[in-house]
Formats: sequence, structure tokens, C-alpha cells
Amino acid sequence: MHSTPTDQQPKHRRSTKRILLISGLFIGMFAAGAAAFLWQQLAPNRTKVEPEYHELSKPVFYQGNYYKTSAIGEKEGLKLPLTLIQEWMDPSIIYEKSSDSVIITTKDKVLRLKTTELSALMNEKPITLSFPVEKKGNDVYVPIEPLRQLYPFEIRESEKSGAILLFKKGDLVKWGKHVAAEDAQLRTFASIKAPVVSTVANNEQVMILAVEGDWYRVQQQSGPIGFVRKTDILEDHEETIPAQEQASAYVPWKPLNGKLNLTWEHVITKNPDTSKLGDMPGLNVVSPTWFSLADGEGQIKNLADASYVKWAQTRNYQVWALFSNGFEPDRTSQALSTYDRRMKMIKQLLGFAQTYNLQGINIDFENVNLKDKDNLVQFVRELTPFMHEQGLAVSIDVTPKSTNEMWSMFYDRPALAEVVDYMMLMAYDEYWASSPKSGSVSSLPWTERSVTQLLGSEKVPPSKLVLGVPFYTRQWTEETKNGKTTTSSKTLTMEAAQTIIKEKKLTPTFMEETGQNYVEYKEGEKLIRIWLEDETSIKVRLELVKKYDLAGVASWRRGFEQPATWKVIQDALQQTKP
Repeated sequence: MHSTPTDQQPKHRRSTKRILLISGLFIGMFAAGAAAFLWQQLAPNRTKVEPEYHELSKPVFYQGNYYKTSAIGEKEGLKLPLTLIQEWMDPSIIYEKSSDSVIITTKDKVLRLKTTELSALMNEKPITLSFPVEKKGNDVYVPIEPLRQLYPFEIRESEKSGAILLFKKGDLVKWGKHVAAEDAQLRTFASIKAPVVSTVANNEQVMILAVEGDWYRVQQQSGPIGFVRKTDILEDHEETIPAQEQASAYVPWKPLNGKLNLTWEHVITKNPDTSKLGDMPGLNVVSPTWFSLADGEGQIKNLADASYVKWAQTRNYQVWALFSNGFEPDRTSQALSTYDRRMKMIKQLLGFAQTYNLQGINIDFENVNLKDKDNLVQFVRELTPFMHEQGLAVSIDVTPKSTNEMWSMFYDRPALAEVVDYMMLMAYDEYWASSPKSGSVSSLPWTERSVTQLLGSEKVPPSKLVLGVPFYTRQWTEETKNGKTTTSSKTLTMEAAQTIIKEKKLTPTFMEETGQNYVEYKEGEKLIRIWLEDETSIKVRLELVKKYDLAGVASWRRGFEQPATWKVIQDALQQTKP
């Protein structure tokens, strides 16, 4: 037998003590871990990071966003990237590579700035700049001096960082002031766990951009953007950037009865004998087809006649001479391709307008390459301020919308409508001269659809949209041989169509689906079909002017109508008076 020493504890006591010791150790470790965990969860992140834009030497900001390309220069020598101006201020400003120029067009100004040159042209009058347009690599930089004259904006440059804050006239800016005892941390997102991008000092004013829960998204005047707790910022005041609207000297002419009634005078080689022209009651504008593009250099052919102008104006008709591109796509492409060629055309038109005492110019560019779409808009943007400066109205003719590139798609109708005084919708040739099928020149549903497309998706204001109507129709001949039908057509005036009806003793039938009278007859095996243009078709189309409150009507062309047509138009437009 073994005996137990009296000074030695029993085994079960030693085990209990060890368990308590280990348990205490675990509890201690758990408490320390929990404390560390709580600290990790509750303690603010003190990591400092660079702002997103830190690689930009002179960042430009607008409404809490920074631009990807830095500005250059400072104070009065500051220059903004052209791409920034296009994106944030004016998408229509362009850099023309061929002439190494920046061209700015506004409602009443055309400014041409050649790279590296201190001499510029404002409406073709020389001005001197303090700083030139500058190119660095692929980037073009424009001095702010001329921009301030043309655009309603304000620039604030931080003395601390050189950052640029851009404001547009009319912008509302909310300002807050830091009011906490300690500096506030500007964080990358709305959480104390977010890294710190900057520090907001006591009483510092910041722009409040947005609210996110218990946080404000703010921007410091030195540039940094981030989040601060609402408790650190007191909403201080609101600032509206003052807008100074400059009244344009040009006031568009409006007919006395409020609606335009224009007719085109088709001049091919010589002008009509005005002594043989009958009365045209209600007419207020004539547009003779006098000017056309002669070559790719921008030279214009002139068929104008001073005696025609005198005749028109003694009858209180305004004369808006038409300028055509001759429907020559290559010639048009060349003439539109450079500022100098466009300006050559503009100066000739201005000279003609003064020589012949014109009141307007009507632009008729058709059959244009799709690639020249932007250049056509640029030409109209450059032309209009010069015309308005001389008090001349500017209008442009456009086709209905379709998928035909050279007939329809090259017109940027929304951009053109912003610039011109009137847009004439040539709502005819639904079925054109060489169409493989016979049909109406301008059925009512097609005409109305053409109108609503321009008013809708094309954003043309009804106050500028003029409905073009045809005074002509087509005589269609359908012949079937060996089971195959061929179609040919001949253009008819209103009078010629009525002569056929009388000679053939025909009775017109009103066709509900086209909104027109219709006749057909046989000549042997040939079927002759005519969708008539007459008082009926003119009346129903003019109902669209009233229905959509359009600017008026334009007719192609004088001489194709019957004398009674003018009274029909006059009566219809008087009923649409505002």
C-alpha cells in the first residue's frame, strides 16, 4: 500500500484549479477580442488617400464632377480643353483641321480662332486676343477671354490648389459651413470606415452637392469632393449665379395675319414677265430660285432680277431668294468642307441681299452625302448670324423623314431648327417621277405623318414649321405586257389635269384614304391614273396647319396652280389666325 503525503492536494482539486485558470484565460482572450472587434467596428478609418483627380495638374469641376483633361495656364491666361467646352458648354463648337481653327457660333456671333494666332475674326471683323488657341499633342486649348464674351458662365480659380470651379449662369449653389469643434474628415463614401480624402477646417465653406442618409456629399473650393457627417456642417446660404440675358438685335418678321404664305418662283434661265402674273391674294412671301452653287470653291451662280424685286415689293410680298446646292453632292461636299469656302458663300449671299434689297434667304440643299450632315449644320450656323445682322430671315427646306441617306438622313433637323427662323417641309413626291408604282404625290395620311414626325422625334417647334404643298400632280400610265406591269409618269399642272378631265368627260371620285379626288381612264390596254391636286386637296392639307398650329404654308410652285387656289389658301389661313 502507498500512503498520501499530508502536504499534497488531492488530484481532483488540482484539475479544477487548472480548468478555472484556462477558462479565465479564454474569457480574457474573448473579452480582448471582443473589445478589439468593437474598436474595429466603431473606430473611424484614418487612412488618407489621394483624390480621384490627383493626376490632373489643373482640374476643372462642374456640379461635383471633374473633367478627364486638365486645364492649362492661370488667371486671365487660363485655357480650357476644347473637348470640355463641347461636353459642358456648347456641343456645336468645332475644331476644323483643314484650317487649324476653332470656330464658335452663337445666335448672333461667328468667332474664328486660328491656332497660335492672337488675331481672330468676330463676324469677319478682326479682334485681338491676349492669349491664343494652343495645341498640345492631340488636345486643343481655348483661352477663356473670348469664351466669356459668348457663353453665360463663371469661373472661380482656387488660390490654394489652382483647381477650377465652373458655374453656369442661373445655377443654384447650396453652401454649408463647418461648425464642429474639430476639423471634419472628408471621406470617399458615406461611412466613418471610408478613407479620408481631405480635411475640412473650422468655419470653412463647402458646396453641398447631395444628401445621403446622415451625410452630405460636398466639395471644397480647393477641389476635393467627398462625404462629411451632417452634424459637422450647417446649411449656410444659397447662391444663384446671376444670368444676364442679352437681347438680340434681330426680331423675326411675322406676317400680319400671323401665318406665312410663301410660294417658290422657279427660275431656270430667265425671270418671268411680271406684267403677265395674276393676283395672288393672301400671299406674303415669294422665293425665286435665283442662287445656286457653281463650283466646289463656293462660287455662286446668280439669276437675280431687280425688276422682279420691285414688282414683288410694290405688292407687299417679301422676297426670300432661294440658294440651291444644284443637287450636286460632290460639289456640295467640297464647298461645305472649310470655313473659308463656307464664308465665301455667305459673303456672296450677303452682297446679293444688299444689292437686290432682299428680306430673306431660303436654303435648298438636296441630294447631299450623309458624311456632310455636320458641315451643312455648321454652314447654317455660320450663315444665320450674318443674315440676322442685316435683318434677313433664314429658312431651310427639308424632306420628310425616311431611311434614304441622300434624300432625307443628311438633314439634322433638330440642330437646324434651333438656328433657322423657318423650316419648310417639302411634303410632296411621296410617289416620285420614276417611282415603280403609281400613287399620290402627297396623300393626306402621309403628309400628316411627315408633319408629326418633325414635330415629335425631330423636335421642330410648330412656330417654325411651314407645310410645303404641291401645285402639281402626275399622270401615271400603267401597261401590262406578258404579265408584267410597267409604270411611267408625266408631271401635270392643276390646269392641265382639269383639261384632261373635261376632254375625257371624267367624273372625279373623292378617295377617303388619300384625302384627294381621283380619276382614271383607259387608252387601249393602258390604264391612266391621276390623284388630283385641286381645291379639295389644298383645303384638307391646310387643315393640318390649323390642327398643329404650324407657321404657315409654302407652295411648289407658282404657275402650276389655278387662279382660285390663292383664295382657298387665304381663306384657310385666316381661319387659323391665333
